Amino acid sequence: MRISTILRETYETKISLDLNLDGNGESTIQTGIGFLDHMLTLFAFHSGINLEINCDGDLEVDDHHTTEDIGIALGKALYEALGNKIGINRYGSSYIPMDETLARVVVDFSGRPFLIYNDRTIRDRIGKIDTQNFKEFFKALSSEAKMNLHMEVLYGENDHHKIEALFKAFGRSVKEAIKVSSTKLPSTKGTLS
Repeated sequence: MRISTILRETYETKISLDLNLDGNGESTIQTGIGFLDHMLTLFAFHSGINLEINCDGDLEVDDHHTTEDIGIALGKALYEALGNKIGINRYGSSYIPMDETLARVVVDFSGRPFLIYNDRTIRDRIGKIDTQNFKEFFKALSSEAKMNLHMEVLYGENDHHKIEALFKAFGRSVKEAIKVSSTKLPSTKGTLS
C-alpha cells in the first residue's frame, strides 16, 4: 500500500499527517488556519488522496511556521508513499478555471526538486493567511517530495479564486502523476533520485 505517516514536532509546530495515495479523496484537516484547511481539503479531493492533518502551530506569532511546516510534512509523505516509483506516470498537468481565473500546474516526480511559482495575488492576506506563505508552502513541499513543480495563474482578478484554482490544479496534476500505469520505472536513466 502506498501510505505514509509523518510526525513532525519542533518548537514552532506539532504536526501529525496520514496519507494514502490510493484513497478516494477523503480528508480531515485541522491546521488552525481556515483558508489553508479549505485548500488542503480541495487538494485531497481533486488528487483522490486520503489525507489527515492535525497541526498545533504558533499562530500567536503568525501563520508562516504552520504553513511551511505542513508543506514539509506533506512533501515528505508524498515522497515516502511513492516508494520506488515503479509504474507511476511521473508527470501530471492540469489547467483549472475558477470563474475569471485560469491556473496551470505541471508536476514531475523526478527526484529533483524545483519550484516555479506565480500566483499573481494582489492582497496581503486571504482570511487569516499571508498570501506570500503559499509560495513557502509549495517550496517546502516540492523540496521534500523531490519534485519539479511549475505553478502559474495565467490570469484572474479575485485572489481567492487564484489560490483555489492553483490548489485544484495541483491536486489534478498529482492524481495524474501518481497513477500506476505500467510495471516500469518511468526514466531512461534507471533512477528517479
